[in-house]
Amino acid sequence: MRKIAISTLCIFALAVVAASASQPVGFEKNWHHWRGPHATGVAVDANPPTTWSETENIRWKVAIPGTGHASPIIWEDKIFIQTAIEVKEEKNDSEDDNPFGGFFQRDSAPKYKFDLIVLNRSDGSILWQKTLRELNPHEGTHRDATYASNSPVTDGEYIYAYFGSRGLFCVDMMGNVKWEKDIGAMYKRNTFGEGSSPALHGNTLVIVQDHEGDSFITALDKRTGEVLWKTNRDERTTWFSPIVVEQDGKSQVITTGTNRVRSYDLETGKLLWEGKGLTPNAIPSPVAANGIAYLMSGFRGSELLAVHLDLAKAMGNISDSEASEAVVWEHGRDTPYVPSPLLYGDILYFLKSNDGILSAFDTKTGQAHYGPKRLRGVSGVYASIVGAGDHVYIAGRNGTVNVVQHGPDFTIIAENTLDDSFNASPAISGSELYLRGGKYLYCIAE
Repeated sequence: MRKIAISTLCIFALAVVAASASQPVGFEKNWHHWRGPHATGVAVDANPPTTWSETENIRWKVAIPGTGHASPIIWEDKIFIQTAIEVKEEKNDSEDDNPFGGFFQRDSAPKYKFDLIVLNRSDGSILWQKTLRELNPHEGTHRDATYASNSPVTDGEYIYAYFGSRGLFCVDMMGNVKWEKDIGAMYKRNTFGEGSSPALHGNTLVIVQDHEGDSFITALDKRTGEVLWKTNRDERTTWFSPIVVEQDGKSQVITTGTNRVRSYDLETGKLLWEGKGLTPNAIPSPVAANGIAYLMSGFRGSELLAVHLDLAKAMGNISDSEASEAVVWEHGRDTPYVPSPLLYGDILYFLKSNDGILSAFDTKTGQAHYGPKRLRGVSGVYASIVGAGDHVYIAGRNGTVNVVQHGPDFTIIAENTLDDSFNASPAISGSELYLRGGKYLYCIAE
């Protein structure tokens, strides 16, 4: 029995090493990706406060120039945030005397600077601010969206700032641009704007560009920006961000979609498996752990799929009746439109549409622990759910954040309100919670 136990521990340790081998050193204690170190929404070993107000547990708050729903990311003593700043251009009087009439009129869309800002984590002071692109966007956005809704990612050496149609930029910790790449212009459904963030795994960056033109997924070498592969996708506009998972020694890129859900080989871009699609306007990003991926969306319908990542079970068309064992369980109610779910241990948390209505499911069985349960005072939710210290944090657009006890029973620990509106997903590291509002970035800490 002792030998079996030791062998089991060794296998588990190897699995942890394999899962972390392609991650940047020190990623566990940082929030290097908009969904945290494992892209699940959980901050490992973090323990931020559960109560705050404008006069309690606010270490600092600073105004962020411009607008953006990009979430902050954290590496050691620095915070990285993307923003779009409208350029107020002075009118040239000679334009009124233009002999060519309207032929040479200025573009009616305002010009924006697309900036990466780095702040000092201790006091919120700006260490440096870099304009990466300045131009007139080729199309508009939804009234609730911004031109800086994509979040950056870092490996601790470089920051990879992705502004969608405005380009991908590799920037060092001092603000020097190492390389930049034009991925291509997107034309989003109803000009609702852009928002998908890149995934980073080892030396590979993965980007999805689903739009009303030719959609595709592509992988780039993080060191040079060289395109490693590009695979076409039969999809219209989506807004989710891809994730990369390790399973049986192979790295898979997991994507949602309206037409199909899919997994690609990270090394080659080859399609590994695909299944029935979700609802229109696929926005929530997938989450995965323990060999299962959870994919969902909730516009004009509800769909949630739990899919095996074991390629012995999931290969080819997983919606085919002969491959039905690939789908572990399904659920068809109360799934989110915009906010991504939280995968915390063996519990999957998700919201109904954009409402403050929470459900918690057993990840293995698909049975509800509770839900849908209405939160307290939370009105409208675009930000994704995050978790730390056995607590679940849900931020509303009205400035209210509910803190819920992590576990099978629905218990609201606190209701906290600040003088701002929260659309960006929170970030957590150590004893600190970061909330980016429409006006301020808050550092919440005791």
